[in-house]
Amino acid sequence: MHSKVEFWAIKEMEKEKDKMNISRKEFLRKSLFSLGETVRTVCDALKTPAAVSMEVRDTDDFDATPLEDQVAVAHNEQCLARNSGCFACMEHCKSEAIKLIPGVGVRINQQLCNGCGTCEYVCPVTPKAVRMRTRTISQTSYSDQSELPPQKGKSQC
Repeated sequence: MHSKVEFWAIKEMEKEKDKMNISRKEFLRKSLFSLGETVRTVCDALKTPAAVSMEVRDTDDFDATPLEDQVAVAHNEQCLARNSGCFACMEHCKSEAIKLIPGVGVRINQQLCNGCGTCEYVCPVTPKAVRMRTRTISQTSYSDQSELPPQKGKSQC
């Protein structure tokens, strides 16, 4: 004979079974339908937008005059070099101030940057990933080697 606790447990299980009154076939059908919707949603989210133009401008008609009061600044959130997709600015930088950091984008050594603006001119994305701005006092390029700060480990004494 069943005790009261066992009787109560059996009754609770029957209530739960009534709530879950769905056949295995129906459960499988709903699961597959839900999975299909999820896959379709993910595929739609991964579809690439219109292709980004990768046209690098020719620098033959660009006047790359160095300007002491200008410096290039990287905006890596737009930069294609972040994923190794473009190297236009690095290839055209005559002062070799631009370096690639994989997974991050480009870094611009502001002491080496001569402010010519070639990097901004050849950048194929809009808005530009490399933009020119006015150089601040702390970013002034060193024209005289004696003005350079001492290298690490070397003292001026």
